[in-house]
Amino acid sequence: MLVNIFSMATRRATQDAGLIVEAPVLPRFEGILSSEALAFLEDLSHRFAPDIYEALDRRTRQKERLARGESLDFLPETAAVRAANWSVNPLPRDLERRTVEITGPTDRKMVINALNSGADVFMADFEDATSPTWENLIEGQLNLRDAVRRTLSFDDPATGKQYRLNERIAVLVVRPRGLHLPERHVTLDGIPIPGALLDFGLYFFHNAQELLARGTGPYFYLPKLESHREARIWNEVFLFAEETLRLEPGAIKATVLIETLPAAFEMDEILYELRQHSAGLNCGRWDYIFSFIKTRQDDPAAVLPDRSQVTMEQPCMRAYTQLAIRTCHRRGVHSMGGMAAQIPIKNDEARNAAALDKVRADKLREVRDGHDGTWVAHPGLVPVAREVFEAHMKGPNQIDRLRDDVRVSAPDLLRVPEGTRTEEGLRLNVRVGIQYIESWLRGQGCVPLYSLMEDAATAEISRAQVWQWIHHGASLEDGRRVTADLLRTVIDDEMRRIEGEVGSDRFRGGRFAEARALFEWISTNPALQTFLTLPAYEALDRGSKDAARENSP
Repeated sequence: MLVNIFSMATRRATQDAGLIVEAPVLPRFEGILSSEALAFLEDLSHRFAPDIYEALDRRTRQKERLARGESLDFLPETAAVRAANWSVNPLPRDLERRTVEITGPTDRKMVINALNSGADVFMADFEDATSPTWENLIEGQLNLRDAVRRTLSFDDPATGKQYRLNERIAVLVVRPRGLHLPERHVTLDGIPIPGALLDFGLYFFHNAQELLARGTGPYFYLPKLESHREARIWNEVFLFAEETLRLEPGAIKATVLIETLPAAFEMDEILYELRQHSAGLNCGRWDYIFSFIKTRQDDPAAVLPDRSQVTMEQPCMRAYTQLAIRTCHRRGVHSMGGMAAQIPIKNDEARNAAALDKVRADKLREVRDGHDGTWVAHPGLVPVAREVFEAHMKGPNQIDRLRDDVRVSAPDLLRVPEGTRTEEGLRLNVRVGIQYIESWLRGQGCVPLYSLMEDAATAEISRAQVWQWIHHGASLEDGRRVTADLLRTVIDDEMRRIEGEVGSDRFRGGRFAEARALFEWISTNPALQTFLTLPAYEALDRGSKDAARENSP
C-alpha cells in the first residue's frame, strides 16, 4: 500500500543506491530514458520526494482530526491572503482561449484524434485515464514527444486507416499522476519514486525547450491537491526545473484541479502559491464527489444518495463551482468547468439526442455562471460545447465577470446532497466499478460504459459509495439496509449480467474474477481505502510480472 511504501523513505536503504529503473528498457524507450533524463529525474526525486512524503503524512493527520470530530473551514492563518488584492502572472497567448478542452489517455491514436478534434486544448492524461503499466507510461511519453515535434502518426493495422496531425491542433497540456501514486518501476535508494515526478520530469526534460521554441510552452494540469502547501511543493518543483534547463521563471503554467473537498477551502491560497506559474483552476467534479465521501467517511449524517442524483444542481456543488469562478476571476485567471461524461450513442437517434441535450444543459449552466471554458471526453462533443459557450461568451474568456455576488460559507460547501438510495443505484455502482477495474487491470484506463466515459474518478465514486452505505448501515428507498451480504448477492447477479453483456469468451478471457474480488474487498473492508488505484496498482504490477514470465524464453 502507498503509505507503507512511502513511509520507508524515512529509512535510507543500504542497497540499490541511486535511481534504478526496475523494468525493461526496450530499444524504443532508450531516447526517453536517456542518462541525462534519468539524472534530471534523480535530482527531482532527491529534492522533492521527501516533501511529497511529508504532504501525504499531513493528509493522514488531517484525516485523524476529522475522525475525532473536527470540521473543515477556511484557514484563519491565511485570511490575509484571501483578503489582499493580488493577481496571478499574465498568461501566454495560446492559453487565453480555452473554450473547449478535451481529455484522454496518451496512446498514439487517441492523442492524434484529440489534437485534431477542434478543441482549444488537449489534456494528455497520465492519471485518471491511464492505467499505469510501464509500457503505457513510456509509450505515452514517446507519443507526446512526437506530438510536440509534429511527427506523430499512426497506421492502424486492423483497418489500414492512417492518422496524421492536422495543420492546426489543440494546445497540449499534460496531467501527471497525483502525489499519492508511487512509480514501482523506478526506485531511488530502494524506494519507489512518486509517479508525479516521473510523469512531469520526463515530459518537461524532453519537451520544454522545444515547446517554447515553437511558440507555446510546458503546460500542466495538477490533480488531487488537498492544500496550498501541496501547491507550494509543485511551485518549487517548477522553479527547480526551470533553473536546471535555464528557462525563465514562470515559463511553466499549471492549472490546478479543485477535485478534493479540502482544496475547496484553499482556492485563493493555492492560486497564491502558484501565482508565478498559475493558469487557473478547474472544477474536477467527479473526483470532488469521491472526495466528499472520503473526507466525511466517519460522519453518518453525510451519506450520499445515488451517484446519478449528485448533480451539479445540488447546493454544495453549486457553492463549490461558483466559489471557484469568483476566486479565479478576482485573481485574473481562468475558471474551467467540468467534464461532460456523456459520449455520442451510435445507432439510437433518440438516446443520442437525449445525451446531447444533457451536455448542452450542463454547458449552458457553466457559461452562464461565468466559467471560461469546459471539458469534454469525446471529439463528438467538441462542437456541442463550443456552440453553447460561444453563444454566451463573446470573447476568449469572461475573466472580467468578477461574480462579487457570490458568497460561500463552510456550511454551504459541507451541505450533504439530497436524494434517494435505490437498488438500481447500488447495482449500477457494482457494474461500473467491476468493469472499470477489469479494464484497468488489462491496461485500459478510460472505458465507455453505459453511454458514459468512465475513468478512475467515476469508479472511485462507485466503490466509495458502496462502502459508505455498508459502513453506516444506510437503507435503500424500499427499506432494506445495505449490508455486505446484500452486496455479495447483488455482485453475483451483476456478474452474470456482465457476462451476458460482454460475451462468455471475453468474460472468461478477462480479469473479471480479480476485479470482482478487489471491488468486494474494498467495498466491505472496515477501513475506506484512500484510493482504488493503490491496491489495484499492486494487482496490475503482479499481472505485468506474470505476463513477462509467461512470455520469457
